Amino acid sequence: MIQRRSALAALAALPLAARAQDKPIRLLVGFPPGGGTDAIARLLAEALQASLGTTVLVENKPGAGGQIAAQALKAAPADGTTFFVSHDHTISILPLVLKNPGFAPARDFLPVAGFATFANAFALSGGTPAHSLAEYLAWVKKQGGQGSVGVPAPASVPEFLVKLIGEKNGLNLLSVPYRGSAPMIADMLGNQIGAGVGSVPDLIVNHQQKKLRIVAVMGLQRQAVLPEVPTFAELGIAGFEDLPYYGVFAPAGTSPTAVERFSNALAGVIAQPGVKMRLTELGLSVGMMTAAQLAARERAYAAAWARIIKAGGFQPQ
Repeated sequence: MIQRRSALAALAALPLAARAQDKPIRLLVGFPPGGGTDAIARLLAEALQASLGTTVLVENKPGAGGQIAAQALKAAPADGTTFFVSHDHTISILPLVLKNPGFAPARDFLPVAGFATFANAFALSGGTPAHSLAEYLAWVKKQGGQGSVGVPAPASVPEFLVKLIGEKNGLNLLSVPYRGSAPMIADMLGNQIGAGVGSVPDLIVNHQQKKLRIVAVMGLQRQAVLPEVPTFAELGIAGFEDLPYYGVFAPAGTSPTAVERFSNALAGVIAQPGVKMRLTELGLSVGMMTAAQLAARERAYAAAWARIIKAGGFQPQ
């Protein structure tokens, strides 16, 4: 009995993060299976299992542009077993466009590490006769100046991009929001909608298979996986040069030891030639960002988009 009490006392004295190491690690994803973020998270999870020596599970919590997953992260125990793989929309944009998103990144989350940047892109469905952005805009004009363009989430960077392109060209381009990129792309493949704006990781496979046509990308330079596709800046549409990011976040209160352990494992994983090649093929520019660097990038990105959103007259919903 005394030995049992001593063992229990020793276990209780262990740091929470140390006791959690034997538990599976959850990677929360705010979008449905089949999309780019899901594919990225599953690739990382498989590689991280060997590095961390424990099971790593992807848990999809789709809906509201990642808001549901972010709220789940906030509610998760800060024991080093739950992390959130997210891009800019949920972390930087949602708090700007929603009055009550249910989370505040600076208060409720800890940046763990960034691992890539990516570009959003304008794509055309196979049934759309146009083969360039200029041809698409001319085609919409012939249809009476009104066109529908799918976006993966309401009040997102893709939606603001659609609005800006429409205003610049005197067209009434209507954003059609979806619950993630997968259902949007499904409608594009079925020619239910003629165009869509999404991330290159979401669109690249169907573009390569010639089922969709990517006709413009964000950024200062063309994407390595899409050397034939011009940037918006090349086409005279300024303001979309800064690239979004992918990062990993933990609940506030997670121990520095747990954060460092995961960050070190992630750095090792994305440096593996096979993993890096696959992420690059998905349309990512792979590069490690420390927790501090990720936090600084998030603040700068949010500040830049706050100015764009305010200038566009958008009111938080």
